[in-house]
Amino acid sequence: MKYTSKEGCKLVWKCTQLKQELGFQNCRVSTQVQVSNVTVLESESGSEVLKKVVDEGFDVSFVTDWSSQCRTCKESGGTCGTNENDSSQFSCYCQGGSGNHDSACATNKSRKKKTGLKLAIAFVASGIGLPLIAVIICRNKVEIWKFITSKFGNTKRTDKKIEAFLESQYPLGLKRYSYSEVKKMSDSFKVKLGEGGYGSVFKGKLLNGPSVAVKILNESKGNGEEFINEVASISKTSHVNVVTLLGFCLEGSKKALIYEFMCNGSLEKFIHNKEVVAAETKPSLSWDKMYQIAIGIAKGLEYLHKGCNTRILHFDIKPHNILLDENYSPKISDFGLAKLSTREESNVSMSNARGTIGYVAPEVWNRSFGGVSHKSDVYSYGMMLLEMVGGQRNIEVEASRSSELYFPHLVIYKKLELGSDLGLEGMMSIEENEVAKRMTMVGLWCIQTFPSDRPTISRVIDMLEGNIESLEMPPKPVISSPPRKTLDFSTSSISMMHSS
Repeated sequence: MKYTSKEGCKLVWKCTQLKQELGFQNCRVSTQVQVSNVTVLESESGSEVLKKVVDEGFDVSFVTDWSSQCRTCKESGGTCGTNENDSSQFSCYCQGGSGNHDSACATNKSRKKKTGLKLAIAFVASGIGLPLIAVIICRNKVEIWKFITSKFGNTKRTDKKIEAFLESQYPLGLKRYSYSEVKKMSDSFKVKLGEGGYGSVFKGKLLNGPSVAVKILNESKGNGEEFINEVASISKTSHVNVVTLLGFCLEGSKKALIYEFMCNGSLEKFIHNKEVVAAETKPSLSWDKMYQIAIGIAKGLEYLHKGCNTRILHFDIKPHNILLDENYSPKISDFGLAKLSTREESNVSMSNARGTIGYVAPEVWNRSFGGVSHKSDVYSYGMMLLEMVGGQRNIEVEASRSSELYFPHLVIYKKLELGSDLGLEGMMSIEENEVAKRMTMVGLWCIQTFPSDRPTISRVIDMLEGNIESLEMPPKPVISSPPRKTLDFSTSSISMMHSS
């Protein structure tokens, strides 16, 4: 249904239409939220406009102190939303599209609660001002009122939050750069090293100094948590196996992080050795080098868990986030999902799951497995260790969206159990076979389903460096994988510092 009002063009979709087109089910509550300007062509239909807004993406935050106002608004026949000029202020949108600063429409007519499912999405486009889109909150059985304001209306609040953090915990030794300096050091972002959900990374060079990696965070993603996480965690570190943060930029909505440049890129490229040889003709890493890299990563994790005044849990250990310097020494990078805790805390609280499918521990997405702790990083490390040995990804990235995780280590476990040869490519000597067997057994210990059955990272180092004869055969892990939708929103998959 389409009609024109003084405010511009307004489009309304009925719930039955959206159930068919978008698959919404059990939608009971709607509210309005401001989103970024979207270019609308005259030829585009209402559904095309809606799809464009959803595809481009927008951020929202929950506000829970408007429940009584919104309830009154709904009972008077209005739709809850935010003020067009000030998103922190509540408005009741009445018939005709007008926003009322009061809690009820002027007609003051109450509507009975509908028993059927009803959904309306409204989109207002004009040459000046921000468009409005109705955002649906779906709830089963229990009607919970959570009202949403867009992140764009809270930009100043976010900037103040970050500035307050920097003032109270200014990271010593870090230089603050202006955006013009960042642009200059990256040669106007000429050489792109990689990109991911939170932004892009470019190669840069400090004035009369070394090469650096410049990570530019997306302006429209998150509420500053990624920026604060990285600065708060990595600025507290100083270890040979943890990447060094050299500086940062915070200028309005523009945020950047300046890291040391790692010329050999990520470990991921060297694990899948056929890809490396075909694409870049770089030599594959020897088994001894892989073994030394595994120990280096474990020592970096041990430092994060025990060596700092504040324990740092990484929550995204994977080959992609392990960078190699000119000597192929590993450094842990990408702390965007990290969480700080005291050493005394055995478990940490988390409002939502975080990590990358294929490496995330079971307890992170399902608390019935146990509490989230430093053992969750140990699980991710174990999955990575097995991937280093087997040379096969824990998740098939080229497959369709519905593809399942691969668990080749279960086959390896069976071979270990039977005492047969691992049958891995590149096995040239008894010594190399022993290295692979050691890494496999340690990896299998790390991925035990329940956190209490996993070793600490310090114990992992002992197992890697100790006598292989003292290693006991680990129990066969029970594998369970999280639903994709559980983790998609929090997955960090940015390429930090690949060499070009």
